[in-house]
Amino acid sequence: MKPDTSRHSLAKFLLGSLALLAFSGMPETGRSASLLAAGTAADRAGAATAFAKAAPVLLSPRCLNCHPAGERPLVGDRSQPHPMHVVRGPLGMGKNGLLCSTCHQDTNLQGKGLPPGAPGWQLPPADTPMVFEKRTPRQLCEQLKDPARNGSRSPAEVVEHLRDAPLVLWGWHPGEGRTPVAMSHQEFVSLMSQWADKGAACP
Repeated sequence: MKPDTSRHSLAKFLLGSLALLAFSGMPETGRSASLLAAGTAADRAGAATAFAKAAPVLLSPRCLNCHPAGERPLVGDRSQPHPMHVVRGPLGMGKNGLLCSTCHQDTNLQGKGLPPGAPGWQLPPADTPMVFEKRTPRQLCEQLKDPARNGSRSPAEVVEHLRDAPLVLWGWHPGEGRTPVAMSHQEFVSLMSQWADKGAACP
């Protein structure tokens, strides 16, 4: 005997209709809350995914070297400690006569192994060191959206910094002997913008 598919179809139709009627009968605030919750969950997932895709840029030597876990900046594609025992200093500009600006000018010096340069060459200051080295993508994300640790910036202001700051842009034009950031700057900023626009959730 063949199953009565018409009865099954009718049952599915009635169940769907009841669900729709139940949703339609909800108070306006209830319907809005349900839609908002769904949208918020989607935004959280989208923000976390965007940040996870952007994180390799922040963890590349071009970014990480100026965001060390210790007080000494790092150099080169292998992120070795800076020679001459250069250290951060309270303002991130060096100390004890070894200031960043002594060797690092507004542009790269031409030649392999010569000092790189960009306007405002320095590390983050000692009170907000913004460590990237040895951080997971989630730890980076939590730090970047925390005004107490990111220089009092909102997520939108973090994106603005990553989009416009000359020292950030240098990572794509680091000079001879240094590997540029692999992802394009345009793609990186687009991903970070998605992260901020969707609520800055972390992976």
